[in-house]
Amino acid sequence: MYRSEHILKGLSNQYYRATYKSMGFTTEDLKRPIIGIANAWSECVPGHYNLRQVAQRVKDGIYRAGGTPIEFGVIGGCDGMGQGHDGMHFIMPSRELIANSIESMAQINLFDGLVLLGSCDKIVPGMLMAAARLDIPCIFLPGGPMEGGVEFDGRQADQTSSTEAYGMLSAGKITEEEYVSLENTACPGCGSCSYLGTANTMCALAEALGMTLPDGGTAPATSAIRMMKAEETGVKIMELVEKNITARQIITDGAIRNAIKACLAMSGSTNAVMHLTAIAYEAELGIKVLNEFDTLSDTTPQLAKMNPACKYSIVDFYKDGGVPRLMENLQSMLETDVITVTAHTLAENIRDHKYLYPATGLVNHTLDDPFGYTGGVAVLRGNLAPDTGITKPGAFDKSLHHFKGEAICFDSEEAAEEAILAGKVHDGHVVVIRYEGPKGGPGMREMYKAMKYLYGRGLSKTTALITDGRFSGTNNGCFVGHISPEAAEGGPIAIVHDGDLVEIDVDSKKLELLVPQEEIEARLKQWKRPEPKFKKGWLGLYCKLAASGSEGGVMKFDHL
Repeated sequence: MYRSEHILKGLSNQYYRATYKSMGFTTEDLKRPIIGIANAWSECVPGHYNLRQVAQRVKDGIYRAGGTPIEFGVIGGCDGMGQGHDGMHFIMPSRELIANSIESMAQINLFDGLVLLGSCDKIVPGMLMAAARLDIPCIFLPGGPMEGGVEFDGRQADQTSSTEAYGMLSAGKITEEEYVSLENTACPGCGSCSYLGTANTMCALAEALGMTLPDGGTAPATSAIRMMKAEETGVKIMELVEKNITARQIITDGAIRNAIKACLAMSGSTNAVMHLTAIAYEAELGIKVLNEFDTLSDTTPQLAKMNPACKYSIVDFYKDGGVPRLMENLQSMLETDVITVTAHTLAENIRDHKYLYPATGLVNHTLDDPFGYTGGVAVLRGNLAPDTGITKPGAFDKSLHHFKGEAICFDSEEAAEEAILAGKVHDGHVVVIRYEGPKGGPGMREMYKAMKYLYGRGLSKTTALITDGRFSGTNNGCFVGHISPEAAEGGPIAIVHDGDLVEIDVDSKKLELLVPQEEIEARLKQWKRPEPKFKKGWLGLYCKLAASGSEGGVMKFDHL
């Protein structure tokens, strides 16, 4: 029996059928499986701008396969639009709203299955969290990546080029004319940002996880293939409904472990650690995602490399075989018996995949010829990060894998950015940005601009930045984020002083404050918990319930 039949079948359920018929649905429509389409389309997010067209092709596929699609809207904020101001406080918490709203709509309407349409940073994990929580047949489909823009600083430009260029302008490295010219040429069309930021990392990992059809994670936004994948997704969700293949049959410990290995192998965004932790939490899995990242980073080679680690874009990755090629190259290290939304196993998907383009070898390498012999994301611990700190060595120069410098401390993102642009940060500094964690921020803002300004001013290879906040997947340079416990919870990052020596050792997985332990303990005794920055509204609730970054930043209701 389909879920929807509880309200759509039988003489006593005329009320519900009459409600649907008021919108033009027919008697025959309501006899079919009802598939919800959770669509995060808006004109606020370039990665979602094409989702109206994508949704229509999904509907075509559902109708073709004998179902009835019913579309509803989902919020979705662009991380880029929230950068560097109070709006970024809302970005991370919006992930929970997205999961909650999809769960609500699926349960209110008793949908038999869901197609989840979204492309960007918090929308992708929020949708996957909802799928894991609901445990009904679900497929996630993004809108696809943006093409690269005009050539700038040795690579195709994107939105972040404008921020880097502003740092260059402030340092006198480019002219105002050169800076202004990027505004119309950095982003040539819609799609998720053209680099391996959090958006494209999570879209690729949705595919690696088995929740997206092969090539569905990275086919370009403006390509015909994107529309073909949309119709195929509509057909395939009907097969999952008929076979009752639900989200938790796909999102298993093995599938999460595969996604972790894929993330390490392509040096994906550090935010993936937190998002995969949250997805596993919603699926009620036993896997310890943080520990898996820590262990597997020692043995998983880096097989794919793209911007910000090099000049190649996500579209270049797609044309070099994309996620299917990455998984094929990694398959001896993967759990290939896991089921996927194709209704086949990962092993069968790899065996049967047809590549559209010849391999270039520029982005995807084999196990015999890796870019590096360890993973591109690393977990650090030490007296500055007793629980965890996350870094991305695959995206910065090996000379920075060991960095020791003097702390220069800021209690907000904005204060650090002003100091960097004013020339107060110098070679050898470790920039400390704190009170930006899930509770203290609140919302665990990204230190995107601070890192880009350091790059633009020529300091990306001579400074480091540590924070209890997050980083954008596009950031490179020596950085450590997600430091837990956070400053607002009395973590040691709260008591770092200007001039203290800080040591970052990626190879030893250490983050240390080089101050005597008795001095650290004395400072912690003097520390006082600050008042919450928000005491009402959504952020007032979120900062009360938010778990640490090491726990995925999920809302823990036992915190009430």
